[in-house]
Amino acid sequence: MTQQTTLRIAFWAVLVAFLAWDYTHSAPVDLRYEAPLIAAGSGQASQGGHCSMPD
Repeated sequence: MTQQTTLRIAFWAVLVAFLAWDYTHSAPVDLRYEAPLIAAGSGQASQGGHCSMPD
């Protein structure tokens, strides 16, 4: 194996390991509290993030 192939395999292994760790340690997303995608730009209030902060 060349060094490039080894680095490529190491990158994907680390990425998959991180995604697996993140999936097992993160709280599940409750889709009932998310604004529907169709409501984007409708004026429906956001529940989080910088766009819901008061001016």
